[in-house]
Amino acid sequence: MSQLRPLPQTKSALPVRVMIVDDAVVVRGLVSRWIGLEPDMQVVRVCKNGREALEQFEIASPDVVVLDIEMPELDGIATLKELLIKRPRLPVIMASTLTRRGAEITLKALSLGACDCVPKPDINNAAGASEEFRRELIDKIRHLGGRRGAATALPRQEIRAAPLTHKALANDIKLRTFSKVLPRAILVGSSTGGPQALQLLVKGLAPIVDRVPILVVQHMPPIFTATLAEHLGRGAGKPAREAINGEPLKAGLIYVAPGGKHLALIRRDHGVEIVIDDSAPIHFCKPAVDALFLSASAALDGRALAIVLTGMGSDGKKGSLAIADNGGNVIAQDEATSVIWGMPGSTANAGACAAVLPINEIGPKAVRILSGDFS
Repeated sequence: MSQLRPLPQTKSALPVRVMIVDDAVVVRGLVSRWIGLEPDMQVVRVCKNGREALEQFEIASPDVVVLDIEMPELDGIATLKELLIKRPRLPVIMASTLTRRGAEITLKALSLGACDCVPKPDINNAAGASEEFRRELIDKIRHLGGRRGAATALPRQEIRAAPLTHKALANDIKLRTFSKVLPRAILVGSSTGGPQALQLLVKGLAPIVDRVPILVVQHMPPIFTATLAEHLGRGAGKPAREAINGEPLKAGLIYVAPGGKHLALIRRDHGVEIVIDDSAPIHFCKPAVDALFLSASAALDGRALAIVLTGMGSDGKKGSLAIADNGGNVIAQDEATSVIWGMPGSTANAGACAAVLPINEIGPKAVRILSGDFS
């Protein structure tokens, strides 16, 4: 195995303080070693269960907690609830197995206020399976730790109660005038904090699901996206499932990109068709938002409404510019209600957006657009 090197970092006056909570000694050792290699991070406590984490929390005073889901004495969900009582906006990353049960519990944790999740590597093949886990985990810790002193995970009820007027945009963000073209599809991209935001968004979009297809790309691994689709469908009271390769794009359904595959659109003689492909990751992401947005710009002749929600990095920016330049519209979630204002922020700063709104305003705005109200 090649020698591990620190991953690219951002400058910070103080290292990000990390608490690791996992009952597996191999995982505790791996994660501790990785974090120890990063000059801008520091492991302040390693705990074998949730009870120990709660006892040590005040003394350790972590900036970020990496929390296992299934542990003896006190499991991840119970520990998460207690941690968020101690510090309501504590950034918590759930470490989950790639199983249906793991996906269900992880989505519950995200709904309770956890910021993000990472799939745990196979400890029986740690050398071969851990590098992607390492990169993803370190990136998430770095971005969430970089928000010290700012809002991070917003509990679901707090997002729902967000004010209806968004804060003033920075002077260097230029908004486009809404293109008065009715969209043939609504495209949504999200990452860190996305499952929470998506639940609120699809409820707002529920009145128009029967009139226009909705396609969602959430950065998540396989198994998790199928469970996410079920949760979104229940929340919106509308059909939702993972998209299937070759099926025609139709209104009345919420399509979710399957984890580990890209979701794209292509125009055929008989109409627009869904493509699920196994090509290389984009921005280290698979599925990637840009894969959907760029293909949709061409397949729909720009007649699309793209929505970029909370997430790290800049996935979706290039595709949003293509949609906006081709006559479509783009809305980004605002910074105040985003867990990480990376994807929506980069899209807004690139000049692709016609609006930057709090999460609870985006759905109603899309409903008005489908009715021809672009004001």
